[in-house]
Amino acid sequence: MGEPVDRSSFEQRDFLRFRRALQAETDWLHDLVERDGLSRHEPMAGLELEAWLIDAAGCAAPRNAEFIARCGTPDVVTEIGRFNVEFNVPPQPVRGAGLGRLQASLQSLWAQGRAVAADMGLQLVAVGILPSLREAELTPANLSEPLRYRALNQQVLRQRHGRPARLDIRGPGGTRLQLQHMDAMLEAAATSFQLHLQLPWPQAARAHNAAMVASAPLLAMAGNSPLLFGQALWQETRIPLFEQALGLGARIDGTHPDLPRVGFGSGYVGYSMLESFRENLERFEPLLPMSLDTPPDRLAHLRLHNGTIWRWNRPVLGFDEGDGCPHLRTEHRPLPAGPSLPDMMANLAFGIGLIRAWAAADTPPESLLPFAQAEANFHAAARDGLAARLVAPDGHERGASDWLQQLLPLARQGLQQMQVDDALAEGWMQLVRQRLARGLTGARWQLDRLDALNGDLAALTLDYAQRQAGGAPVHLW
Repeated sequence: MGEPVDRSSFEQRDFLRFRRALQAETDWLHDLVERDGLSRHEPMAGLELEAWLIDAAGCAAPRNAEFIARCGTPDVVTEIGRFNVEFNVPPQPVRGAGLGRLQASLQSLWAQGRAVAADMGLQLVAVGILPSLREAELTPANLSEPLRYRALNQQVLRQRHGRPARLDIRGPGGTRLQLQHMDAMLEAAATSFQLHLQLPWPQAARAHNAAMVASAPLLAMAGNSPLLFGQALWQETRIPLFEQALGLGARIDGTHPDLPRVGFGSGYVGYSMLESFRENLERFEPLLPMSLDTPPDRLAHLRLHNGTIWRWNRPVLGFDEGDGCPHLRTEHRPLPAGPSLPDMMANLAFGIGLIRAWAAADTPPESLLPFAQAEANFHAAARDGLAARLVAPDGHERGASDWLQQLLPLARQGLQQMQVDDALAEGWMQLVRQRLARGLTGARWQLDRLDALNGDLAALTLDYAQRQAGGAPVHLW
């Protein structure tokens, strides 16, 4: 999605040309896999943090173009809504103090962003869904300036044949939100903290499957999106919101069932993550059929197409710094932005430790837990958070909080296997232990605080922003 787009409408010949390039590049990637030509680099981790700009009243402030210009760094970029921005932190080797450097880079970039926002009379807030957000703010007038977002919006409408997206989210307490929305701007209501994990090629497929199994417990402990347009819904309302926001399935050609463009995926990978790129080619119509003037071995069409298919665990193709060797890594997308930088780094450390440990286990967890159950776990965790009932790979159903307590030593083991500094690793694991002991996620805090504020969403947003700025993890709020 970062590729430049120079127009918003396309002709049939553009789609045909794009599909030919996509076929050629998918074949090229297949040959690369067959030649064992993918990177065996040591474990690497990276992250992306999406955030909101808010004004003094706690409302979304659609001023990201000015904010980004003032930041003056390529590491701060647009998101689809003019009130959203994204922070990209360069990846680091996981071993030693690498994750500490990753945290320091995030803190530095975030501090710079906060200072720029303050100079504009605004605040920068990392939260899954802004509590004060109104549906009336999600209009094409608030699409970010880069043309690719208008192109995306137009192509989403084309593939929906002009029909609206239908949102229908039922909360566990009997609440229900139903609405229809004509454009793609519902996507702008959900912001996330995305972690990237690159392991040596022989371990990549196992790690990708482990990330799917790990999605439910990770999401249960990280929930931070309980409110949408003033209604209390799921602990992680981002999940059903984004899954329904675009209203797009796969291209139906009579040989395949419909496959959502946003979702958990169609199954574990077997031989390699290449299978996901084959599925992209065969089952998803291009959204942005650009003609990209790049060498075939840069796989630009394949990467652009993959960027318009939003699996919660998405395989990503990149290139190592230095020698430029191609690699495949997992982009783990379920986690929400916030509630604090320490919380997000603890989520990242716990997540990559658990994924690494399961990827190295003698018995693959994906061989024990059916994919349909992993997906059911994921939605249960999104709905109920730490109170969710989840089925573990051993076949036993557990409360999410109890299972997470049991997984802590395994996550710690995975960090040890990747030679993460002991003091750093223990600090993050201790933060997770304390959060579980209090049973206080960002979502739970928001709901409790909203009650104390008699339902004042703007006051909740400003209170949240103030506590986040203080830097303490949520269990101390």
